Amino acid sequence: VQLQASGGGSVQAGGSLRLSCAASIPIYTSTIMSWYRQAPGAQREFVARISGGGLTRYADSVKGRFTISSDRAKNTVYLQMNNLLPEDTATYICMHRTNREYWGQGTLVTVSS
Repeated sequence: VQLQASGGGSVQAGGSLRLSCAASIPIYTSTIMSWYRQAPGAQREFVARISGGGLTRYADSVKGRFTISSDRAKNTVYLQMNNLLPEDTATYICMHRTNREYWGQGTLVTVSS
């Protein structure tokens, strides 16, 4: 099973990025696709998740700025990140969970002030 994250990069504060995570296995109705992030020296933290049925949940720190979506036909989940802040700097990692969890390697997002 592979989860290939892409779309990271370096932006200035206030900018936008769109992350993608392509899974090598289907997104079922019961699947939860999530984004987590880990900053240097910090613990991994939850960012957003979406169910195969389209229900979403966000961390308070990103509500109103980030939007998670998915394309089940492409087995892909997206994270649109707007109004980025320096504290959003981290490696963003996607996770696929149905009966078990699978984690990708992540994509680095760097936001400069």
